[in-house]
Amino acid sequence: MVIKILGGGCANCKVLYNNAASAVRELDIEAEIVKVEDFSEISKFDVMSTPALVIDEKVVGYGKLKYKKVLELIGNA
Repeated sequence: MVIKILGGGCANCKVLYNNAASAVRELDIEAEIVKVEDFSEISKFDVMSTPALVIDEKVVGYGKLKYKKVLELIGNA
């Protein structure tokens, strides 16, 4: 599984990255977590706001996502 965090490096982006990393540990799954901060790369995902959570090249959420929601999204992927 490849999880991408799309965003320019704002505080919310960092929180989403940390939440995704914690969820992966809690679920005990193997996943690569990648920060994507290049806006030309982010634009390829056609998201209107960041941060955004992408799992295996599919946008599954964006904006402020609480830990419980991140855990659910990753667990269901």
